[in-house]
Amino acid sequence: MKAFADTSFLFALYRQQDNSHLADAFVSRSGEPIHASSLVIYEFRQSARLQAFRHTRDRTTGFSKRLANRMLEVLHENINNGAIVLIPVEWPEVHSTAERLSAQYTVSGGYRALDILHVATALQVEADQLLTFDASQSALARAAGLGVAP
Repeated sequence: MKAFADTSFLFALYRQQDNSHLADAFVSRSGEPIHASSLVIYEFRQSARLQAFRHTRDRTTGFSKRLANRMLEVLHENINNGAIVLIPVEWPEVHSTAERLSAQYTVSGGYRALDILHVATALQVEADQLLTFDASQSALARAAGLGVAP
């Protein structure tokens, strides 16, 4: 089985939150590496850095720079040890699929560009499941014929 993770799933793995136990249980059960694209990894890194920035401006938002750096370090370690596998992506094919998904579903479902790109990527790499905690992205993935977990 090839499971393709989105950013919400990775955040649940690398920062304690409500869904972390579900993400951890999925990883333990599957025994397989988690697949991600360079876009998902970029979005994860950017989001961690943005949360650290937000926290410096208002301590009630985001999270510490220390936590952000630790998340980035552990992600880097997991990519190096094969727990997270960066899969090669044919971006022109992903963009074509994303355009088709956008035309078919956005007016009725209100999907965001990155959500569409993540679902299109999962389809392009022939993933069996999209790993996400994003309800909107889950709905799009199911409509496009993907399984959704955890």
